[in-house]
Amino acid sequence: MVHKSQYADIHKLNRCRSTILSDKWLFLILILFHVSCNPKKSAPNESLLYWSANNPYETEFAQEMVNEWNRLYPGNPVHFQPVPEGRSSEEVILAAVVGKTTPDIYSNMWQGDVEFFARAGVLMPLDTMNGFIDSLYQRCDSAVIAEITSQDGHIYQVPWKINPIMLLYNEGLFREIGLDQPPVTYSQFFKAAEKMQADLNGDGYVDRWIGYSEVLVTWWQRFFDFYPLYLAASHGGKLIENNRVVFDNAYAIEVFKFLKTLYDQNYFSREVLSARQDVFLSSVIATRFSGPWEIIHAEKFKPQGFDYSFSPLPVPDGHEGSTYTYGDPKNIVIFNTCQQPQQAMRFILFLINRKNDLRLLQVSTQLPRRKELFAERQYIEYFQQNPKMIPFARQAQFVRGTDACPQLKEIFDIISQEYEACVIYGVKSPEQAIHDAARAAQVLLE
Repeated sequence: MVHKSQYADIHKLNRCRSTILSDKWLFLILILFHVSCNPKKSAPNESLLYWSANNPYETEFAQEMVNEWNRLYPGNPVHFQPVPEGRSSEEVILAAVVGKTTPDIYSNMWQGDVEFFARAGVLMPLDTMNGFIDSLYQRCDSAVIAEITSQDGHIYQVPWKINPIMLLYNEGLFREIGLDQPPVTYSQFFKAAEKMQADLNGDGYVDRWIGYSEVLVTWWQRFFDFYPLYLAASHGGKLIENNRVVFDNAYAIEVFKFLKTLYDQNYFSREVLSARQDVFLSSVIATRFSGPWEIIHAEKFKPQGFDYSFSPLPVPDGHEGSTYTYGDPKNIVIFNTCQQPQQAMRFILFLINRKNDLRLLQVSTQLPRRKELFAERQYIEYFQQNPKMIPFARQAQFVRGTDACPQLKEIFDIISQEYEACVIYGVKSPEQAIHDAARAAQVLLE
């Protein structure tokens, strides 16, 4: 157990490190602001500039789409490039906004950033453009449309793709301890963890765990533990609603209790296992909270005879109804530096049509955020040929993104600090940690 004085030192160090990095980034932004000149502005006869994510699968897809568009519409060309390299794509976009060097179209916008940029006035309101609203209602249900609507009533993002967070599990390790199915509830998860410790670590030395979650305090790590588990427990509940904190509740407390117990009982390791080779494929851990990107990786690197599958996240005992999770949505925006916004919208509608959404699935194993995934023949054929993706397609009906809140990163940072205090180091109770996080978040909102 870490003493409170030790935790305080660790907490101060993390805050100091965060401040130093923030200061460095602020300095870089100021430099970019002063040195940026002749920013890219697309004139009516110039090509549109389109940035995508820079992972190889999405780059392949984007280049293919641009090539096809330029073949079909040579008089309205689009120039493609992946988002420039940086510590994170979010920081690259922020620097581009400050330097007025944004692309016309960007297709890897984290949904949680949209409200911040909309408030800053750097995004085009898409609901004012021809064709967008009709396409949106054909593509998405009312819950998704409500989720992406900003606080001012406009819509600044095209819902495009999701990667639902689910429970990835090692079928072989579960069979070794006599379980044919993954655990559904918290108590089942604890029982499986206890049995795994007893059966697979009989010598008393723990070298296998039921799972692992990053112990790092970084705010976005909570998208792979606390937040999807909170959505699962709360039937897709919000963190922030009408500029008020609403997560000071039993669901959030139960999630902290669940995760704290996993660490307290050594069912999850406090060691930074990510420093090793893939601990899931090497059977060091039996489960992981993860998304469909695991499929390409696992099929490429798994040992011979290794069997794995996906299931919904565990929920509190007594939970009824569907199990929601975090969808990890990435959406498409048009920046206000674009001189041809209607032309940009035409390209976006081409990018997200049924045919090209199928191509996105085939190339990247990322799910288009559309309501009829199982209703179209071409999608049915895809899932028949790719059965590992079926659990994600089913889960796609029950996902949430993030709340429309410009301070969302700061709020997740607050939650992450309390997560560290409670779940990892045990110096606060779950009730106190959640209450403190909610109180600090509400002060931030006010």
